[in-house]
Amino acid sequence: MSTAPTREPELRGQTVVVIGGSAGIGLETARRARAEGAAVVLTGRDPQRLERAALDVGARDTAVFDATDDAAMASFFAGLEGAVDHVMVTAGAPHYAPPLEMTPDQARDGLTEHLLLTLAVARGAVGKVKPGGSLIFMGGTGARRPRVGLAIASTATVAQPALIANLALELAPIRVNLIAPGFVDTPLSAAILGDDLDKRRAELRATLPIRRVVGPDDVAALAIHLMSNTALTGATFDIDGGQQLVF
Repeated sequence: MSTAPTREPELRGQTVVVIGGSAGIGLETARRARAEGAAVVLTGRDPQRLERAALDVGARDTAVFDATDDAAMASFFAGLEGAVDHVMVTAGAPHYAPPLEMTPDQARDGLTEHLLLTLAVARGAVGKVKPGGSLIFMGGTGARRPRVGLAIASTATVAQPALIANLALELAPIRVNLIAPGFVDTPLSAAILGDDLDKRRAELRATLPIRRVVGPDDVAALAIHLMSNTALTGATFDIDGGQQLVF
């Protein structure tokens, strides 16, 4: 009786850093990375939540800091033990508010926060991420169709693919890619939608071509593929269950 061949873990012996890895997509990516044989380093702002996540996945190490603090980010990379193979960034949240009601400071933060975070990680990666390793950032698909109240978040989102493509040239041979999800059923989505969460889930199940809601595990599976497929760099990968086709 023949047996199916055993698949080699795709990330065996590698180290994956997840910035914003204490919940949602980041935590699920850490789980998958561990299942594929990688050691993981998790960062987050909430010490208790980060500790729980680290125990959950058996993290090699953790670091507590605000990812939007450039000095803290630089210090984190400088203090990393040895070189790493991949950095996944899920930290940060979109700024949803009527643009004309935002203060200038709020609008400025909304337009620049994610882009500056991307640059801070890129600077930290030099000399720390191995050649052929990868940086993976999170964007979104919200900018593809203008909507009332999304001007600031959409403008920031549409700038990310250009930054990612250019960083892929600046940082080569480190690879740089962007994941652009639609709605993903995460604690962040729950916090944003509040009492409307179940209604949104039902709407998506009824209308998406895949007939289900995209979850953190779907995005994590894509992230692991981007880490292991060394031909991918400078690109944006949509993952929305066909949301753009029907909304």
